[in-house]
Amino acid sequence: MTRCEALVVASRNAGKVREIRELLAGLFVRVLSLDDIPPLPETEEPHDTFAANAVEKALAVARASGYCALADDSGLCVDALDGAPGMKSARVAHDDPARIAWLLGRLSGVPVERRTAHFTCAVALASPDGAVETWEATAEGVIADTPAGENGFGYDPVFLVPALGRTFAQLSASEKNSISHRGKALRLFRADFVARLAGE
Repeated sequence: MTRCEALVVASRNAGKVREIRELLAGLFVRVLSLDDIPPLPETEEPHDTFAANAVEKALAVARASGYCALADDSGLCVDALDGAPGMKSARVAHDDPARIAWLLGRLSGVPVERRTAHFTCAVALASPDGAVETWEATAEGVIADTPAGENGFGYDPVFLVPALGRTFAQLSASEKNSISHRGKALRLFRADFVARLAGE
């Protein structure tokens, strides 16, 4: 892969961009958002795996912008719902409160021991020449009966971490990043990226 002078985070989700910038702080590379470059066409998510969708987005942004692009695709998989919402996590409703209502409605009456779930995050790094690499990680939890917490975004208010007795939305940014699916995947990416920089 060619040297990356800058990384464009291939997302318009402000919460996601903020988390990625925090997790990549200190790298000797500029971290840009889609708002920092000329408007690009929206990319599709046509595939049936998180990794394939992340690759699609990263390659599209890298080729269109001329910069290396970092994309992720992530979602919530609930065991009692046969892995739903999964790939459709962001598309089951029009905003976060509606998505949470959709989820809790489908889990109504389901006992806590059957409300196990996990987040998955796949991260892809692509360069304008078409080279691409991926990293993937998960975070385990349980879906709470009611939302709790004001931090985070998406399904965070109902994603309970049993060992902590708190939802993702009740954690500070640093606490969440230390155990989240995205935090884990980006640390894997960061370790490989730093090693590459050191070897140049």
